[in-house]
Amino acid sequence: MRRWLRDPRMIFWVCVVTLYLIFVMFGGCADRFILFPSRQPEDAGGAVRKIVAFESGELELFAAESPAAGGRRPAAWVLCFVGNASRAEWTAVPVAQTWADLPVEVWAMNPPGYGRSTGPARLGRLGPAALAAFDALKKQAGDRPVFVWGESLGTTLALHVAANRPVAGLVLRTPVPLRDLILGEFGWWNLWLAAGPVAMGVPDGLNSLANARRVNAPAAFILIDDDEVVPVRYQRLVVDAHPGPHKLIERAANHHNGVLTEKAARELDQALRWLWDLTQANPPAPR
Repeated sequence: MRRWLRDPRMIFWVCVVTLYLIFVMFGGCADRFILFPSRQPEDAGGAVRKIVAFESGELELFAAESPAAGGRRPAAWVLCFVGNASRAEWTAVPVAQTWADLPVEVWAMNPPGYGRSTGPARLGRLGPAALAAFDALKKQAGDRPVFVWGESLGTTLALHVAANRPVAGLVLRTPVPLRDLILGEFGWWNLWLAAGPVAMGVPDGLNSLANARRVNAPAAFILIDDDEVVPVRYQRLVVDAHPGPHKLIERAANHHNGVLTEKAARELDQALRWLWDLTQANPPAPR
């Protein structure tokens, strides 16, 4: 043992292993590698700012009505979870416009640490924040249906809510199974020494495959074949895990943040009407 401790190479490797273990256990590496919060003020395009209490702070949401709501009480609500590089300010009005002649009100949430939602930005806070937003919206909706809408990272929150609350249906663009994506796409070049700790840092509540298996509510999946962030084979893992009725909108855009093609936009409109009709016939069961 003394001979080993005098060997500079052994000391070097002991230090490396020690630092790696510290990195794994205490580094918060998943938060740093996955989340990219932004704080700068953004134009909400006419959406109304709302505040929901969360933990010792607050969540910031933006609300907008579909054209069919017309200032009247909506027939349903949509809770929208944005992607990692997006903001609720950019999302509420466009999503509301997408529902066109279906009378809904859309609430889009800035996750903790984004916009004026109280930080810090942590993966472990995303699931509880999503449930807090749903519970606040449901108080206003009463017995009227609530749909969840997720984009990219936001799909993990939408599925977490759907697995734990009575949602009427889901719209998921580029659904991402975080752990599988991290290990499969980023593990090989670092021998999983970096990817492993990052994947382990994803909370169980954000396991999209496990959550999808628990969701029987109908869903519309928007898949992007040429997605440079989430390859389509990972998106399909989430689709395959979902046991409920669903519609697929495939080859929807030409890259991760691309505008939907005309064909995909038409298919999405049909899928929203399908979700609407199912909800009228089969109200969501309580959880």
